[in-house]
Amino acid sequence: MSYCTASHTTFYHRYHVVWATKYRCKVLQGAMRERLRDVIRQTCAELDVQIIKGVLARDHVHMFINVPPKLALSTAMQRVKGRSSRRVQLEFPDLRKRYWGQRFWARGYFSTTSGNVADDIILQYLELHSKRDATGINQ
Repeated sequence: MSYCTASHTTFYHRYHVVWATKYRCKVLQGAMRERLRDVIRQTCAELDVQIIKGVLARDHVHMFINVPPKLALSTAMQRVKGRSSRRVQLEFPDLRKRYWGQRFWARGYFSTTSGNVADDIILQYLELHSKRDATGINQ
């Protein structure tokens, strides 16, 4: 376990976060998957959120992230989901037929801290998930 430090704090805030596409449609494939991965990485880098491990499945996203204490998890997720949704819808106009509203992602997300389960167990789960049918975000 390694702690992160900022100017006045030392912290270890790790979250396992999962969210899905609206209607659980399996649309995260090909060029869209690659672009989505880049947008998520870029947004997390701007927010100083470290992606420890991330997996893109065809209909949902898993991320194991380290969030600094100056940023609420809800704010980070709002930025990641909002920016990725907007960029994907602008760059892939054929999605408008399937998602006729403004939302690409389903409402809400699941999150848990790594305090309930050891970090190694979460990383092992994500590794198995990425081998099955997904592509890693942080690769």
